[in-house]
Amino acid sequence: MQVIETAIPDVKILVPRVFRDERGVLCESYSKRALASLGIDLEFVQDNHSLSLERNVVRGLHFQIPPFAQDKLVRVVSGSAFDVAVDIRRDSATFGKHVATVLSAEDFRQVLIPAGFAHGFCTLEANTLFLYKVTRFYSPQHDRGILWDDPDLGIQWPVSTGQALLSEKDLRFPRLKDSTDLF
Repeated sequence: MQVIETAIPDVKILVPRVFRDERGVLCESYSKRALASLGIDLEFVQDNHSLSLERNVVRGLHFQIPPFAQDKLVRVVSGSAFDVAVDIRRDSATFGKHVATVLSAEDFRQVLIPAGFAHGFCTLEANTLFLYKVTRFYSPQHDRGILWDDPDLGIQWPVSTGQALLSEKDLRFPRLKDSTDLF
């Protein structure tokens, strides 16, 4: 597995080895041993699948507060998505900054997002299936979010506010500067 460093060192893009031949593709998408050899030693406890039926579905920016803060390993297994991780650690030199990348079923890349980051994505194709592993179980009482198009974040989303398809919950999230439950 190869690691691609990002502008925020704690967020990493992981590229697994992909074996292709005339029959198709084989990829070891997760290996605790391979990650440990890269200095990443996390215990994942839950896998989540998110299927978005339309293009321009935006989910996020989500996070859980301690003691249920989650590290996430995210990937797209069908379709493609614009993926974003925002640093919400108040004492961090990169507080309020973000990393954005495109993930697709074709490239097999994954993003490792540590606790202390808000996460979201926008589907670039219909029927995009997103898979993510997390290190803490879902806890509705600890579930929080930040408004996806907060202008202070400077995220260049591939969709306009009028075209984005969001849940009512995601539309009600506060801007970062108005959030009280951060890290």
